[in-house]
Amino acid sequence: MTTILLDFDGTCVAHEYPYVGDDIGAQQVLHDLVANGHQLILFTMRSPINYLDFALAWFEENRIPLYGIQSHPEQKTWTASPKAYGQLIIDDTMLGAKLVDGRYLNWQWTAEMLCERGLITPAQLAAYDFSLYVY
Repeated sequence: MTTILLDFDGTCVAHEYPYVGDDIGAQQVLHDLVANGHQLILFTMRSPINYLDFALAWFEENRIPLYGIQSHPEQKTWTASPKAYGQLIIDDTMLGAKLVDGRYLNWQWTAEMLCERGLITPAQLAAYDFSLYVY
């Protein structure tokens, strides 16, 4: 099981802050990550006063459960650090991230990287349909 810190704007959806941007292909992959036993922690600049509820509604509407919001739910028992704990970060600003037109994360590339790390299976990767998104 891997705990994954996950950005929202430009990563799960296209950039449209403060609104929720268009689908960019994240949902299908996020569903499989959770189904495979991995934990997702929403790790975003959105806050309770800065439209966090819009992002949370997106996860709820898409039936993607979150393990945590902005922090690992158990980390306060072993650290006072405000930095969220996770083994992997998925973010459109991460070093080496492949972007679509420099605007948002390329989920086909991301799924391939997750498959290489064994977080999703080759069969899951083969079943994804990224044809609806501009890659």
